[in-house]
Amino acid sequence: MAQGECTIPPKPDLEQTFKLDGYLRNYETEIKRRYDCFYDLVQKIEKNEGSIEKFTRGYEIFGIHRQQDNAIHAMEWAPGAAGVYLRGDFNNWQFEEKYAFKKGDFGRWTLTIPANDDGSCPIKHNSKLKLGMKLHNGNIVDRICPWAKMVGRPATVPIFEQIFWDPPMEEVYKFKHPHPQLGAGLKIYESHVGIASWEGKVASYKQFTQNVIPRIADLGYNAIQLMAIMEHAYYASFGYQVTSFYAASSRYGTPEELKELVDTAHQYGIVVLLDVVHSHASKNTVDGLNQFDGTNSCYFHDGGRGTHDLWDSRLFNYTEWEVLRFLLSNLRWWIEEYHFDGFRFDGVTSMLYHSHGMGHGFSGHYDEYFGLNTDTDSLVYLMISNYMLHTLYSKFIITVAEEVSGMPLLCRPLIEGGAGFDYRLAMAIPDVWIKTLKHSSDEEWNLDNIVHTLVNRRYAEKCIAYAESHDQALVGDKTIAFWLMDKEMYTHMSLISGDNIIIDRGIALHKMIRLITIGLGGEAYLNFIGNEFGHPEWLDFPRIGNNESFHYARRQFHLADDKLLRYQFLNNFDRAMIHLETKYNWLLHHQNYVSLKNQGDMVVVFERADMLVFIFNFHPSKSYTDYKIGVQVPGTYEVVLDSDAEEFGGHKRIDHSVKFLTFPEPWCNRDNHIFVYIPCRTAIVLAKTA
Repeated sequence: MAQGECTIPPKPDLEQTFKLDGYLRNYETEIKRRYDCFYDLVQKIEKNEGSIEKFTRGYEIFGIHRQQDNAIHAMEWAPGAAGVYLRGDFNNWQFEEKYAFKKGDFGRWTLTIPANDDGSCPIKHNSKLKLGMKLHNGNIVDRICPWAKMVGRPATVPIFEQIFWDPPMEEVYKFKHPHPQLGAGLKIYESHVGIASWEGKVASYKQFTQNVIPRIADLGYNAIQLMAIMEHAYYASFGYQVTSFYAASSRYGTPEELKELVDTAHQYGIVVLLDVVHSHASKNTVDGLNQFDGTNSCYFHDGGRGTHDLWDSRLFNYTEWEVLRFLLSNLRWWIEEYHFDGFRFDGVTSMLYHSHGMGHGFSGHYDEYFGLNTDTDSLVYLMISNYMLHTLYSKFIITVAEEVSGMPLLCRPLIEGGAGFDYRLAMAIPDVWIKTLKHSSDEEWNLDNIVHTLVNRRYAEKCIAYAESHDQALVGDKTIAFWLMDKEMYTHMSLISGDNIIIDRGIALHKMIRLITIGLGGEAYLNFIGNEFGHPEWLDFPRIGNNESFHYARRQFHLADDKLLRYQFLNNFDRAMIHLETKYNWLLHHQNYVSLKNQGDMVVVFERADMLVFIFNFHPSKSYTDYKIGVQVPGTYEVVLDSDAEEFGGHKRIDHSVKFLTFPEPWCNRDNHIFVYIPCRTAIVLAKTA
């Protein structure tokens, strides 16, 4: 599938960098030093491994594989082990010398098991396996192969074991559809397979494929971000305590069913991004990477640098050759094996700084980004990851950084001294919405602060805007819908329950918050599964603290489909909003112009994509007749989206047949103006039609 061949990158050209941001010239030496570290690593890989393309195919030689002659070949990297054994169903779980690995160079251990006398493979498909790691004190401890394609947990034992996944060719899923080529702005539907059902259980890849992907396509999203796919022993970790990096979580189904999910999304023209966790790993030993070879290092730093105190997890040693091979190959594995289209890198802030960003309120001063706190080893790993991905898969790859500090150049090309990401998450936006809803009454909303947060991003570094993600849905926080409506959602979301001012306010503001976020907040947009229709309550996975309940670990899509419930109105609005962006592609237009922030009137007006005018009246009670709006481009404008429309649960106060003609007199620093009627708690979008 690889499209290009990685070669030695050129030396950086920082003139474009300094044109975009002249303040960076003061840090030219540090920017070049970081690039030189990246450049030197690429050269070492090319010299020692032949190419990065070969280096990143570690999954072809490491792990346990059936050969063409049906023999088994296994290779593991365990530099601190005294011995390595393979045991499982195939030998009644015995530690036998004939299944002991031979020690080789560089901490590698190998084992070959010949085919059976009848030519069949000695390890059958779906067999259960474990590695026995012999310690220097003579003890043998169980471990799982780090390269395992599938692991599973027995019903009666809370520990995972490897499942040898080697289905016959007729059962291997055959991909039918190519990677989509997006021609519109990136609109991401952040999803978790396990909660994608109204039933109190872990949903499956099959259910997501059949029931959720068509919904996503109907809403108009062109990307799915899948969370918690890399296997994790603890379901309630939301997938962020990964134990098996190459294994697609078996709690949702088989690897072939995940392939079908991705391929079906491609059939709809939807790209699929994997939430990849290379920032840290679970501390589990028996079914994780921790102390894999019996030592405290191996894949991780030893000592304090190898432990994340807040997350209670282990931190990778990105300078270790085989760790680099393991992680870079992991990225390629998910593309080559499952046809993912890109990655959302989790915990990038934690990777970038020795402090992991903990207790650090970044002020934006450049010394904070180019000083000794920056972890060069981690940054270089991210740079080489983006270099490999964007070279080999340039036609479709998308990389996203979950990064809160605002590190300059993170989303600029490597040749400009950047880290090479395509997008970063605009993580300050949901924070400002939650703080506004939590601490301010409607009349006290600080529109200047809200708008500033929405537009405050680095020029020419693309951001993904979102009003809320999974973080705001988790127990301990509240979704925007719950902040707005709370307990009233239990009693007054039915059309037959009568009008309710809390619900009316909540539905109106829910729509406005999402529209101004996608309209002004970035070059891409993200929504968390179910939040588009104001999913009630929070998200809480089964755990001891809630008596292992699935009640809050499910998405009740039937609420949006019920014509007697008001959830349909939010769902309808989200669909119209997303399809409107697809029609006008305003996310692809980086420039916007905020012409009005009137705190007294609580009105915000801005233009985007040259032909769209967004108008918001956040006032809880005041409507305005013949409100003067500045517009730059003269012509005739019409309403193309109205949050007060009946199908969106509004009051039908706007006449859509009205055409707005511009007057050639300046207003609000625009060359022309129009007069509009804007009811309270209403947003409208006007488009130039003539």
